[in-house]
Amino acid sequence: MSGRPVPGPTGDAPGHPAYEQLRPVTEAAAVVLAENPSPMTLDGTNSWILRAPGQAGCVVVDPGPEDATHLDRLAGCGPVELVLLTHRHLDHSEAARTFAQRVSAPVRALDPTLVLGAEGLGAGERLAVAGLDLRVLVTPGHTDDSLCLVVDDDGSVLTGDTVLGRGTTVLGDYDGALTDYLDSLRRLAELPPGTTLLPGHGPDLPDAGETARSYLRHREQRLDQVRAALHELGPDPTPRRVVEIVYADVDESLWPAADQSVAAQLAHLRRTRS
Repeated sequence: MSGRPVPGPTGDAPGHPAYEQLRPVTEAAAVVLAENPSPMTLDGTNSWILRAPGQAGCVVVDPGPEDATHLDRLAGCGPVELVLLTHRHLDHSEAARTFAQRVSAPVRALDPTLVLGAEGLGAGERLAVAGLDLRVLVTPGHTDDSLCLVVDDDGSVLTGDTVLGRGTTVLGDYDGALTDYLDSLRRLAELPPGTTLLPGHGPDLPDAGETARSYLRHREQRLDQVRAALHELGPDPTPRRVVEIVYADVDESLWPAADQSVAAQLAHLRRTRS
């Protein structure tokens, strides 16, 4: 679940692929778009195929939903050496076990309950697989098990739902989510200029660091709006009362997701007293 507050129409991103078609993006990465569009998943889930040029084996990142057509397409990209998950949400992980058993590959993730036939991943871990050098960047905020994968070979980063190709990300419902998320965005903002952003939803973007800095600016603007709402409502309003002011221009069908983000913002402001 990306938690996009402002939905876009399916397929409206220039250059974004049609469903279940393999689209090369960088020298090492190609994407297959699952046909599971919604206000929370944008056009659908991006399943990423990673391999060095000339390599037969590949890595599949976020096989996505239990959809036979999608899994057939991913299996056809094999042989699959490893399945990796950016986080636990079902639009990314639901099919992981089924798919991994089908292609006889292990599953690795930060969340140990998602791991199959291997060890869990760790912060800063480097993976030598499919001819590539992948680096694990732990980036909590959207969930407490969110991670990004830096592909040093071709200067790209897979961001799952931490940073999207369009719109913004709903924060996790755990204590400290926004504080964690701001730290995660700062780490991504330090990536070298021109690092290609390969997101879990939406189109790829040319500069992950600049996108992360844009996300930081957006979060600071929202925090300023929440501070202004607190000045009007008093120190301890419900998240929904803040949403009614800060997200007044957002479709009310998305307010439950906004409730979660506002709760995280209020917790962050209490924690930092800012």
